Amino acid sequence: MAIDIIDHQIIGDDMQAVIITLDPDEAVVAEAGAMMYLEADIEMATSLSMKDAGGGLMGRLFEAGKRAVTGESFFITFFHNHGTQRRDCAFAAPYPGHVVPVELGDHGGTITCQKDSFLCAARGVEVSIAFQRKIGVGLFGGEGFILQKLTSDSGRGQAFLHAGGTTVRRELGPGETLRVDTGCLVAFERTVDYDIQFVGGIKNKIFGGEGLFYAKLTGPGTVWLQTLPFSRLADRIIAAAPSSGGSSKGEGSVLGGLGRMLDGS
Repeated sequence: MAIDIIDHQIIGDDMQAVIITLDPDEAVVAEAGAMMYLEADIEMATSLSMKDAGGGLMGRLFEAGKRAVTGESFFITFFHNHGTQRRDCAFAAPYPGHVVPVELGDHGGTITCQKDSFLCAARGVEVSIAFQRKIGVGLFGGEGFILQKLTSDSGRGQAFLHAGGTTVRRELGPGETLRVDTGCLVAFERTVDYDIQFVGGIKNKIFGGEGLFYAKLTGPGTVWLQTLPFSRLADRIIAAAPSSGGSSKGEGSVLGGLGRMLDGS
């Protein structure tokens, strides 16, 4: 399947979006719910398969089922420019962070990413399951037993990921290792070995507050990290919520709960 070469512009600071300019008959595929706006002539359509045609109904259902296992929508959403002029469409990140553009051709044609980091991609890029063969990764990887693999038949294609907080890109040399909180891992090249390592020391395990396991990455290859995993953000919000027994930090009212009752909260 042919790969569309799309122009794009990333806007925003801490809540970013990507504006994609489509030539006539070009298309982009996006995560469900990511669309921000569409200009005239761009039509939205849903499909069971990321491929335009072929594969049969059972093949398309199997592909859709694999996406559902990774946490993605059962359906794929296409945005196709049916007009005769270049038109824009925009896709927004779901929580504070940054949009990370990736050209697959610069990374061996394939990258592996966390299951919730895919935002959108040029038509021709496929999203599929990347099962981890090591049982330790499967049992203790947190985010990471079922990862997503972004690839294309031609080896090239533009994809856009979302990383929470600030994005950190590391280039690992052959044999170089990096230990990472499992939630802080966004994506890595296929040449990078991904494994799980126990946190050393009984006190560290009990009182360290970082969990019992690291993600151990061994080069060579590129690794993308995020400073604010969504799971960490959600935990802090839940912990501070009054309905969950939180302390309502930072609200600045001496009346506390009484003040919330008076103002309707």
